[in-house]
Amino acid sequence: MDIITELQSILGAKNLLQGGDCAAYSSDWMGKFSWQPLAVMRPADTAQVSAVMRVAHAAGMPVVPVAGNTGLTGGTNADGVLMLSLERMNKMREIRKDARIAIVEAGVVLSALHDAVTPEGLTFPLTFGARGSARLGGLLSTNAGGSNVVRYGNTRALCLGLEVVLADGQVLDLMSELHKDNSGYDLKDMFIGAEGTLGVITAAVMKLVPTPRAYATAMVAAPDLAQALDLLNQLQEATGGAVEAFEYMPASYINAHLANFSDARAPFADRYDVNILVEIGATAKRDAEISPDGSTPIVTYLEEVLAGMMEEGHILDAVIAKSDTQRTAMWARREAAAEIMTRVSPRVDTDIALPLDSVATFLERMEDVLPALDSGATHIEVAHLGDGNIHYSVICTRDDAILKDLIMEKVEEVAVGLGGSFSAEHGIGISKKNSMARRKNPVAIAVMRQVKAALDPKGILNPGKVLPDA
Repeated sequence: MDIITELQSILGAKNLLQGGDCAAYSSDWMGKFSWQPLAVMRPADTAQVSAVMRVAHAAGMPVVPVAGNTGLTGGTNADGVLMLSLERMNKMREIRKDARIAIVEAGVVLSALHDAVTPEGLTFPLTFGARGSARLGGLLSTNAGGSNVVRYGNTRALCLGLEVVLADGQVLDLMSELHKDNSGYDLKDMFIGAEGTLGVITAAVMKLVPTPRAYATAMVAAPDLAQALDLLNQLQEATGGAVEAFEYMPASYINAHLANFSDARAPFADRYDVNILVEIGATAKRDAEISPDGSTPIVTYLEEVLAGMMEEGHILDAVIAKSDTQRTAMWARREAAAEIMTRVSPRVDTDIALPLDSVATFLERMEDVLPALDSGATHIEVAHLGDGNIHYSVICTRDDAILKDLIMEKVEEVAVGLGGSFSAEHGIGISKKNSMARRKNPVAIAVMRQVKAALDPKGILNPGKVLPDA
């Protein structure tokens, strides 16, 4: 029995796609990578994932897991091999309000999880622009970040337990619901961020948090990034760490947003170099109850802080959202970043992390070194400033692979030289493998290779991703 026939016997013919039926699985959403899979497997449950992995392992056939396919680094490239789509595994197994956990399968769409827990007065606090299509397995496999990391952490910080199918089909049950469990190696963290190279994540136990009763959201113009960080620190201290988002949009980004969207509006009457979207989430009733005058305490508090800082010259301007419509418009401006970037080319996209007080230094140094590489190059960036993650994109004067790699290498050099990382939240996939080879500690890479060899000795799980070529 050949492998296709064997897989059909497990999945049924309609859930083993071939040829033209694989078109929807043959490129990444940005259109940067394209491929033709041998077939796409669509299992219904963990038992079927286990069964197809046993077949693939016996045949030595590579398997590339895919969830929502919203990645940015080519992590689902699967030319001539099997793809394993988790889209049918989209059950919410349990939502436990008192324990504040959700036990869900890897194919659950992020926005569906948001919707499912809302009636319980809870939220799953991870969020970003692709929430309507990104699935939990992909979020875990890339340790996704997003806009609320400043308060809640990356996906890894929100996960208590995992269910993982290994390369040979064994099911590793790590579905702990415990906040404390000192019983040996914390194996689940090894699979989170591994991009499907060590195992196929099929389900997880995720933390939930109380839905904020009220939000205070504002656009703030600061004289510089140092003053912006002072605002962040003041707000964190005064609110007990209730800042949910602190997003940086420079003038270049605001201009690009205005140029690309006919209905876009400038955040302020005047133009400023440093524009910050800040949001505070209030869970305490005292901060969220509407006062007799119609005001909300958390919003009033933000107004007072901003007014005081403006008087002292620490900020230049501020606009506070007075309605959900205004708040939505502020967020739409920030979440348009991916669409704006796809409209300019040729470009080099980076996803770096820096100590918070080194972000400004990084940008200053890039102003000095970029012209030496491409005298006509421009740049546009946005940042999750609250956690030091910058998406710094360079628009080149020519579509030259060597030039692009030189620019990427210089960005890495400056970031790592300031104590930063070349990869913050998008994963490694294919596009950052050169960066891994250049910047990752050689001993760390050697240990990763040993782990890979131990868990996947035939090298069939998402081959050619994450680890530099030997």
